[in-house]
Amino acid sequence: MFTKKDFEPSVSIQSSLAYWKQQLAGVSPLLSLPTDRSRRIDRAYRGSSQSFVLSRKLTTGLSSLSRQEGVTLFTTLLAAFDTLLYRYTSTEDIVVGSPVVNQNYSSIDLTFLNALVLRTDLSGNPSFQQLLERVREVILSAQNHQNVPLSVLITELQLEIDPSYSPLFQVTFTFNENIFLQDMELSSLATSPWGIEDNTAKIDLALMVEQNSNGLKGRWLYNANLFDSGTVERMNGHFQALLASIVANPQQPISELSLLTIQEQQQLLVEFNNTQTDYPRDKCIHQLFEQQVVQNPEGVAVVFEDRHLTYAELNAKANQLAHYLTSLGVGNNTLVGICLERSLEMVVGFLGILKAGGAYVPLDPSYPSARLAFMLEDSQPLAILTQARLMDILPDLGAKVICLDTNWQEICQHSSDNPVVEMTSEHLAYVMYTSGSTGKPKGVMITHQGLVNHNLAIAELFELKASDRVLQSASISFDISVEEIFPTWISGASLILRNEEVLTSTKNLLEFIEKEQITILDLPTALWHEIVHVMHEFGERLPKCVRLVVVGGEKASAVAYLHWWNLVGDRCRWINTYGPTETTVSAAFYEPAANPETQQSISEIPIGRPLANIQTYILDRQLQLVPIGVPGELYIGGAGVARGYFNRPELTAAKFVPNLFTNSTEDRLYRTGDLVRYLPNGNIEFLGRSDYQVKIRGFRIELAEIEAMLSQHPSVQDNVVIVREDEPGNKHLVAYIVPISKQKLNTSELREFLKRQLPDYMMPSSFTILETIPLTPNGKIDRRALPAPTYGRQESENTFVAPRNQLEIQITKIWEKVLGIQPIGVKHNFFELGGNSLIAVRLFAEIEKTWSRNLPLATLFEVPTIEKLACLLQQEESSLTWSSLVPIQPNGSKLPLFCIHPIGGNVLEYYPLAHYLDCEQPIYGLQAQGLDGKQEPLRRVEDMANHYINEIRSFQPNGPYLLTGYSFGGLVAFEMARKLHDQGEKVALLVLLDTSSPNLVESNRSLVKFIGVHLSNLWQLKPKDRLRYIKNWVQWKLNKGNYKNFISSQLFEPLKHGKVIDCNFQAAQEYVPQVYSKQGTVTLFRSKIQPVQFADRSELGWGEMVAGDLEIEHIPGEHHSLLKEPVVQVVAEKLKVCLERVQAKYL
Repeated sequence: MFTKKDFEPSVSIQSSLAYWKQQLAGVSPLLSLPTDRSRRIDRAYRGSSQSFVLSRKLTTGLSSLSRQEGVTLFTTLLAAFDTLLYRYTSTEDIVVGSPVVNQNYSSIDLTFLNALVLRTDLSGNPSFQQLLERVREVILSAQNHQNVPLSVLITELQLEIDPSYSPLFQVTFTFNENIFLQDMELSSLATSPWGIEDNTAKIDLALMVEQNSNGLKGRWLYNANLFDSGTVERMNGHFQALLASIVANPQQPISELSLLTIQEQQQLLVEFNNTQTDYPRDKCIHQLFEQQVVQNPEGVAVVFEDRHLTYAELNAKANQLAHYLTSLGVGNNTLVGICLERSLEMVVGFLGILKAGGAYVPLDPSYPSARLAFMLEDSQPLAILTQARLMDILPDLGAKVICLDTNWQEICQHSSDNPVVEMTSEHLAYVMYTSGSTGKPKGVMITHQGLVNHNLAIAELFELKASDRVLQSASISFDISVEEIFPTWISGASLILRNEEVLTSTKNLLEFIEKEQITILDLPTALWHEIVHVMHEFGERLPKCVRLVVVGGEKASAVAYLHWWNLVGDRCRWINTYGPTETTVSAAFYEPAANPETQQSISEIPIGRPLANIQTYILDRQLQLVPIGVPGELYIGGAGVARGYFNRPELTAAKFVPNLFTNSTEDRLYRTGDLVRYLPNGNIEFLGRSDYQVKIRGFRIELAEIEAMLSQHPSVQDNVVIVREDEPGNKHLVAYIVPISKQKLNTSELREFLKRQLPDYMMPSSFTILETIPLTPNGKIDRRALPAPTYGRQESENTFVAPRNQLEIQITKIWEKVLGIQPIGVKHNFFELGGNSLIAVRLFAEIEKTWSRNLPLATLFEVPTIEKLACLLQQEESSLTWSSLVPIQPNGSKLPLFCIHPIGGNVLEYYPLAHYLDCEQPIYGLQAQGLDGKQEPLRRVEDMANHYINEIRSFQPNGPYLLTGYSFGGLVAFEMARKLHDQGEKVALLVLLDTSSPNLVESNRSLVKFIGVHLSNLWQLKPKDRLRYIKNWVQWKLNKGNYKNFISSQLFEPLKHGKVIDCNFQAAQEYVPQVYSKQGTVTLFRSKIQPVQFADRSELGWGEMVAGDLEIEHIPGEHHSLLKEPVVQVVAEKLKVCLERVQAKYL
């Protein structure tokens, strides 16, 4: 072993070191060769080799070319090898080692092993002749400075040593001694062949070539832990094909030199794209639906809650709407907006637009108003279908607005016969907006032909039949909704629409599937991952009625699939789908069960093979086919390719390019921007994005759109947004911000700024402040150099403290698992790290599983760090005192605000609200008795009110009191306020957060008590209010609404709290409130989007229950979103006004 000091006396050594530091500055540490298996961290080797012999003709051609260009055969072969590596990796900076045995040091009486580091610049797509000159210069320069041993060079360059790969280079090239010496032209250097007899590789890949009297022969040495023999065999074929192409045309650019064998070209172009299938090219999608109406008129087409439509009924309603739209001027390619909640009206709307010849533009009611305004302004629809309660969120841009609920009496006057509209399959079916890199969404235009082909292919793949019941769960602005709806209808099956409460917990979803006997689920991959997690960790089971689960939208986890297979096995089919919106929903599919050879050992889930009449091509930057196993960009052709982007001709031309592989000039390919590769069996493996476009929870997101929005903030100088996946399956967006002139940026302000412009799924989970954005030597953003996100730690005064004992280590592992963040210190705050009520459920489930301790979620308010939680767990359970009163934010001298728990009994949901209120505003929660699993839950609202009054009086003996309650909590807060008034106390503030009066709810009460209370209420009301009281009560009885279903959106608790929830349901159903005092004022925060039965009840039934003033504040969004981002910010701002008014009066 030699060290640096063995060479220090030599001036030439110092000169050589200076050369190498300059030559290897900024070198990439790893050449990313496409491997068959992931690199092991211990760099374990399992050497193998393959030999080859070049034909005499090819050898002669290479020798002639070398003489013609004035270089040695070594130079020519190394340049060819560099070209192969360039084409395999798309890397223009190639580093290859070339081993030598050196005896050139007089001061050392030993021979030692060394290697030349040959770094070649292949940028600019040079011809092979030009590359030869570059390689020649690289070799000569390296030889002139070869007197620095590799170990010294690695030390001097201060390279980080990664145990999974060798430093500086992972690929070597060795040539025959005599030829090599001609290149070096150094009389004092003696060399010998480098292990040509060896059959093991000490690095990733080695190419060894020697020349003898018969020509050129060689051997590939490779690490069999990384490469399969078939991969190296193909690589050898590519190398020989490349050599032949070089000899034939050395003037050709290196990107255009032929790499593929004739057999592989046949595979890629023909065998892997053998998808031709007949389908009705002249039909429109609604015409296929009409065929089912004839065949199966009484079959159930769609179900929503307790209502359904048969095929005949749905067809009749859609026809009436189509005739109505036609009378307004809707025809072929006319755009019609559709902004509807999931309902029967929604599917009637889709179908009616199509039957009128129009194309629908889906508008998700939950989108920010700015985004909806842009989509409407860009598409300029002739009309918009909506519901009366959504009118406020739609900007007035001149389009005719049609409310399918309130305008239906006019619509239903039109004919219910199928309209006769002259149209072809080339006309538009819909225009769907997706994220755009300029900061503005772009509309994708899909034709009926693409839609018909896709839906017939899906119906066949899913083996859909009339007895199937298919879940419709996706947003109408997500193209999976298309795959849920239309294949179902063209197969005569039933479409089952979920309501919003179904997705509030995985348990709710599984119960809904069981109740509705759903047979087919088409889910975003992220939701499927969560279902697998719940099944694996908590023992939930997939209902037996489900026969097929389809996932898509982002990369599926192989680990999750193996858990799935172990839990479900082959009783339920599972299919992974892939496809951008621009190719009509799905373009490829993969079913592991159809590939039994990889079923149990699968390490990655491929995206599979193309659907019927779809073609896939994997190309490099020069639009050349890449070999099997080599990464390239996926291009998609065939029947599903969209017409283009609405009103974006330049972008359309850039993304939809001529199909080079057909004879038709009209055929086009869509550039997906996805990096993929072919596997040897013809399946396609997804590797990532080439342009930083990503999919999270099924939504496609252009990171540049978020960056463009952040750039508009007046305090942001520079920014970059990336995706991190610190825990498999847990992708999240992370933003890095450089403020202007080192201004102090408030991350809450940034969140609020973005939430006014972007939907929730595009919101970064953290904002990290940097002084500068790191750049590569080429001046590009170096995303690999970005630090780990702070997740709120920049705003925390706590320094990092690692776990100090076994208990803290165990808790830390659980926190890191559920939060998906590493590392976490014992003093970090759960909420500052991004924790919320849903994550808390998983956290406390893990705690109960590990320590058998049943803790209420509100415990996190008192022990929000690992350090404090560990102290709590060390205490004897019997020594812990239980209190319903929980300090959420106890600081400040103002009157405290008391928040009553919703139906689940916990108060953790109030944390986001507390976060946005004044830091001097004390906030306390009142959690339900019984959450500790020891005390019996209270069963009457009146008893809860008495208990909570005692709790708050132990803290604040006298008024004025400030009370609020969300949903069910509002009922208890109302009763507390009434009792406090009766006790002579002042209630200065009573805020009901989207709470409906029990008068709106059918309940099961004692008739005498029921009538008595109502008579008492009528007596206290003013004469003009008595009639309204009776009318509202009667109307509700006729509607027969179900309060339990309505407030089930609060159900996020594990099953262990089911008794508390059931008691709260019972209490809500049996509660009969009395009229609130004339001296009291009640403030109702009412969400704008209400269930159908409450939509026209602006006061939610409280008008007749409040003798004094009733103030109403309208909140955007739905009931379940009230205390969640971003709506909670609106609630907080309005609540601040109420609190400031009260504080000014009483303090």
